[in-house]
Amino acid sequence: MLTPAFDLSQDPDFLTIAIRVPYARVSEFDVYFEGVDFKFYAKPYFLRLTLPGRVVENGIEQGSYDTDKGIFTIRLPKEIPGQHFEGLNMLTALLAPRKSRTAKPLVEEIGASEVSEGGVEDEDEEFEWEIEQSPYEEASESALNPQYCYGFGNLRSGVFQRLQDELSDVIDIKDPDFTPAAERRQKRLAAELAKFDPDHYLADFFEDEAVEQVLKYNPWWTDIYSEMMASLGKSQEQENHAALVSFSEEEKYQLRKFVNKSYLLDKRAHHQVYYSLIDILLAYCYETRVTEGEKNVESAWNIRKLSPTLCWFETWTNVHEILVSFGRRVLCYPLYRHFKLVMKAYRDTVMILQLGKSAILKCLLDVHKIFQENDPAYILNDLYISDYCVWIQKAKSKKLAALAEALKEESLTKAQLGLDLEELEAAALLVQEEEMALKAAHPMSRQQTPSSSPEASASEESDSTTSSETEGSDSEQGELTGSESETADPLRGPSPEGSSALLLVAGAVCRNSATDTSDGSPGKPPASSQALRGCRPLIEELGEHLNSTVQVSEPEDSAAGSHSTVQGRVDWQTPSDGHQAVFPTIEN
Repeated sequence: MLTPAFDLSQDPDFLTIAIRVPYARVSEFDVYFEGVDFKFYAKPYFLRLTLPGRVVENGIEQGSYDTDKGIFTIRLPKEIPGQHFEGLNMLTALLAPRKSRTAKPLVEEIGASEVSEGGVEDEDEEFEWEIEQSPYEEASESALNPQYCYGFGNLRSGVFQRLQDELSDVIDIKDPDFTPAAERRQKRLAAELAKFDPDHYLADFFEDEAVEQVLKYNPWWTDIYSEMMASLGKSQEQENHAALVSFSEEEKYQLRKFVNKSYLLDKRAHHQVYYSLIDILLAYCYETRVTEGEKNVESAWNIRKLSPTLCWFETWTNVHEILVSFGRRVLCYPLYRHFKLVMKAYRDTVMILQLGKSAILKCLLDVHKIFQENDPAYILNDLYISDYCVWIQKAKSKKLAALAEALKEESLTKAQLGLDLEELEAAALLVQEEEMALKAAHPMSRQQTPSSSPEASASEESDSTTSSETEGSDSEQGELTGSESETADPLRGPSPEGSSALLLVAGAVCRNSATDTSDGSPGKPPASSQALRGCRPLIEELGEHLNSTVQVSEPEDSAAGSHSTVQGRVDWQTPSDGHQAVFPTIEN
């Protein structure tokens, strides 16, 4: 038999059940309802529901079938007109048979009253949000290699012995089966301190444009919360606002796929389930806000990394330590690390809890989908999220309201995170003020530098003198070359491009060119050469500082074939044959 898609709605007098049964035999169907029981059969579909309120057969019930859509619509009169049925969108809970709606075990040990009584929740019981403490007892020596529990309600153990390779990329703790809760916490705190990056935090603290943009985003629950507060009275807050939360067809399909089950939890386990729910919702609210509702490939990593419940299998003793842990991890791991995001996720979680289990279930279904599409994060669905999606449908609304109130009364400061944030911010602000003061004074000093700095003037004058002396050396070399050209002119012939020579300046050798005279006469130096004859004493002075003798020689096949030795001053020789100057080599 197939379980069809179905949906429930209500008005003051009727409960409406819409059942989608495409390709069913319309001529052969059967409907049965009495009290809280409802059954529908149309081959090959079968649906059995346990209704949240009683209906009655009094002759005014109605039924219709849409052939185009393949939907049966059945309207059942309420036994008490005007009664409001809660939990009509909790499809998994509605599919449960009535006999299994209690968590009391079928077989129990005589005298085990604590477990059996704790397994059943009392609606009228005042829920205390404090873990009971017990005196320390030293473990017996016979308890060797104990296995520690984790998962939803601490009901799982030994999973990592079978799936160590798959889970090593999902969680941060190593070998959780043999790591007690106290050691897990110590390792987690040490890992967070090692991961905290002051530079990253300060960068987001001062350059917070992207963070401010994220803070302006309004996720889906903000509109529902505003509508609830605006349209509903305070006395109706916890009764009728669940109708404001709607589920998509995909989410309804997810709910029908879950296997309904009951959970045998003692009082301590109940506390852990509620506390871990806060932790998971905080991580989900942060992820939804920073991605602005658009999930990406990093969404699964963000949620499980920010939730110590999911990545360290952490257990909690009060609400405040959940907030502290979440705040530390937000400032250590994700892309945006800002304390404002911590507080914003905290307020979002309070809103979701106040909206009731319909809103909580919608968030858990979203987390389930994100993990299911990520390998290997889907394992966390088996350990936590799938069980949460089934359990929350049966959770008591009063206890969720009490949990929301307990979370709302908590407060969180930067000093409580233990990361020295206030000291970092104060030091960074001091450095920033000093830099701004230096920048303010810098333009004034630049304006005074050209006119008031004698060193700058002397430097410019020295550069000018050096440039003039260098030009004088070039001109003088041109004059010397021109003088020698008078005797070698019959062999060289006219040279329109001038002559080339080697110039020694401070022990370095460079090439220099002298232009011909403007009137074309071979023996007359240019005017610039006459103006710069004072360059020879400089060359002689530079020569005196040479510590070695530099020999300038021409190639062996040169017509001149002679060597000139320069010591204390520099003599230049040009080749006597050929039309081009041959540059001599330097030998030390």
